[in-house]
Amino acid sequence: MADPEILLTNDDGIGSTGFRALYDALSAAGTVTAVAPAADQSAVGRALSHNVEIHQHELGYAIEGTPADCVIAGLGTLVPDADLVVAGCNQGANLGSYVLGRSGTVSAAVEATFFDVPAIAVSLYVPVSEDTSYTDVDVDPSAYDNAARATRYLADHTIDAGVFERADYLNVNAPVPEQSGDGPAEMVVTEPSRTYMMDAERHDGEITLHDRIWELMGEGEIPDPEGTDRRAVVDGNVSVSPLTAPHTTEHHEALDALAETFPDTAD
Repeated sequence: MADPEILLTNDDGIGSTGFRALYDALSAAGTVTAVAPAADQSAVGRALSHNVEIHQHELGYAIEGTPADCVIAGLGTLVPDADLVVAGCNQGANLGSYVLGRSGTVSAAVEATFFDVPAIAVSLYVPVSEDTSYTDVDVDPSAYDNAARATRYLADHTIDAGVFERADYLNVNAPVPEQSGDGPAEMVVTEPSRTYMMDAERHDGEITLHDRIWELMGEGEIPDPEGTDRRAVVDGNVSVSPLTAPHTTEHHEALDALAETFPDTAD
């Protein structure tokens, strides 16, 4: 598609480094309008507001709300003719099926699908040590090179290639350049990992929640098999998972049988 109209949003806030990296990259692919949170809205999922304040911004619009608010406001009134929604680039990866519903970045892409607008969620894997949060790491703009390059490529080609005839949205995770070795990272089509390593520890009146997989990722040792998003990124590749909007249903004969016998259980 020549010169697509692109709505760009995120959950780190309109002033984040990753957001600007994608804005600059996508501006070479089409007309980009920012409709993004005025402040950090990380990990809010698809939380929704009723009324949101809007501010003019040099890149478009800053919204006092969540990523889902931004997509609804954008597609509903600010950029109603958008051909594509892009969310990101998030500082920190969004990998694994259990993470998808938590992520504001991914949730923005999901929200777009209900408008029948294709979407791409983009995140950067930031390797950290066991005792350091990725949010505490100062990420240089050049770290987003793989993410920006992959996002522009997908924005240029996916619609015309028919990708969104089967997928509702793409979840993209990119490595920092030092992970991918010499030259740009390769792109690998993946599915979200189902490995789950959350646990909890109680210390008197407080409970600490841990995601143990991040410790293993920092060491380069993970249980995830080939073909999963987490394995691809740890191996230095750009992971692209083609996904459908949540709550997709399938015919379920066992549940059908239970529904049929339900009246027989009435007192």
